[in-house]
Amino acid sequence: MFGIWGHEDAAQIAYYGLHSLQHRGQEGAGIVVTDGKGLKVHKDAGLLNDVFGKGLFEELKGKAAIGHVRYTISGGRSYENIEPLLFRSSTGDMAAAHNGSLTNAQGLKHQLESQGSIFQTTSDSEVLVHLIKRSSYISLEDRFKNALSMIKGAYAFLVLTENEMVVALDPDGIRPLSLGKLGDAYVVASETCAFDIVGAEYLREVKPGELIVINDEGLKSEMFATSPGRSICAMEHIYFSRPDSNIEEVNIHTARKNLGKQLAIEAPADADVVTGVPDSSISAAIGFAEESGIPYELGLIKNRYVGRTFIQPSQALREQGVKMKLSPVRGVVEGKRVVMVDDSIVRGTTIRRIVKLLREAGAKEIHLRISSPPVISPCYYGIDMKTKKELIAANMTLEEIKEEVGADSVAFLSIEGLKKAIGNEDGGEDRGLCLACFTGKYPIEVYSEMVDSQEKKNYNDNI
Repeated sequence: MFGIWGHEDAAQIAYYGLHSLQHRGQEGAGIVVTDGKGLKVHKDAGLLNDVFGKGLFEELKGKAAIGHVRYTISGGRSYENIEPLLFRSSTGDMAAAHNGSLTNAQGLKHQLESQGSIFQTTSDSEVLVHLIKRSSYISLEDRFKNALSMIKGAYAFLVLTENEMVVALDPDGIRPLSLGKLGDAYVVASETCAFDIVGAEYLREVKPGELIVINDEGLKSEMFATSPGRSICAMEHIYFSRPDSNIEEVNIHTARKNLGKQLAIEAPADADVVTGVPDSSISAAIGFAEESGIPYELGLIKNRYVGRTFIQPSQALREQGVKMKLSPVRGVVEGKRVVMVDDSIVRGTTIRRIVKLLREAGAKEIHLRISSPPVISPCYYGIDMKTKKELIAANMTLEEIKEEVGADSVAFLSIEGLKKAIGNEDGGEDRGLCLACFTGKYPIEVYSEMVDSQEKKNYNDNI
């Protein structure tokens, strides 16, 4: 998600910013631009380069833009659900982009429909726009605050009208969102790596519970809710964010190296080489190698033209993606005892295939080390882990996981080790993390309609 206000090439800048955020979603992309008179949109299914062809930006002239790359966790995968969502009305056009998941979306949707609202998408993002439009307050800022008071969940929102851009982050700050400056223009992005790509200066992170209004008069900020304290998603550090991004002044690559170092302390292995699963596990593997003294080697090669398998929309596509994505380096692993570091095990699809690839390449032993705790609970805040039955660590013991994936040993990082590693540069400060997928304890209420019927008893036990 990327937004910019006050630049003559706003749509093109948004495109470049989104290009650096492509890892956050691969199913669709879109940009909405305003010239002060109205909003124009271009969006479609596919990767950013496929959606935005040569000459298209001539039609997207304007001083401000918001953009989004889609990763489906709520609603279907139809064209209508690709963001930004654009709505036209006699009181003015409005576009919205959203990163996260609203936990009370279904209840609000039923309520709004009973009052006459007609929804154009199945995305939870549309709920906010309906709440804004139905508010009795006059200014967009007040209508936005009124709408935010009714929604629950993990959310980072960008809303664009002809005359202003509004930014909001949920009171727990579960998803990342940062503010920057490009000349006289303000920019907002899900990750700081987008600022580096467009040449913007990082200013600060958007605060949990903060509402920012940006227009031709400048920037105005206020708190729309009191924050109980930051609960940034731990998976942002472990897997989701790019290594060159920063969260709360901590570099993601550094945090992942610290995870690998802590893993080597907690779960050492007698081996000849350490390797990591490209790309998100490389930093942790380097950290494991440095701490253990076992040399790091490039044991797996990634095909750069295959997307991230974890965020593929179906199990069949994930399995096919693994087969196409990675190749073992026989000269590195043949006859060797290999420590293979991965960032997480969710469904087990990827890791099972990788262990098999290394075996076929002649690895003598494979010691699997995971730089996060076991994922035992679904995520309801913006990562596609919907049911407990699909989570391998929620349904198998450590020994059973070892047998299932075909490794010689398996070990996970502890929760305390995770909190220790994701801190400041020297490793010790607990930054305030959402650990729900590792603990089953959710910082924001999860409503029953989101929970699979087979899991409701387990969920209710953890409230």
